[in-house]
Amino acid sequence: QERRERERKLSKEMSEKATKELEKMQLQEKAEVKYKEWLQKKRAEEAEKKKKEKEKEKEREAELQEKKARSEKIFKEWLHNARNKPRPVLNGYGFPRGKSTGLYFYYT
Repeated sequence: QERRERERKLSKEMSEKATKELEKMQLQEKAEVKYKEWLQKKRAEEAEKKKKEKEKEKEREAELQEKKARSEKIFKEWLHNARNKPRPVLNGYGFPRGKSTGLYFYYT
């Protein structure tokens, strides 16, 4: 009878060990699945973030290009207008040979 009880105890301990191992394995599998889902979500977020950054960079480039084109156009217009403007007369009254003489006296 003692022998039978020992065997029952052993079999009971073995079954408890087996169930604990099984539970442990199931928990580990669940943890792995959750980790994989989390990792996939993180990667998707990272990809979305990179995509948004690229779009912002493209917008910035387009704005810079537009600003550059606008400033070039304005500069060309200014240059064209500056060529057509009348130049000041350097050899007029008080500027002999293009230089200022300072005081203007009449010699008689």
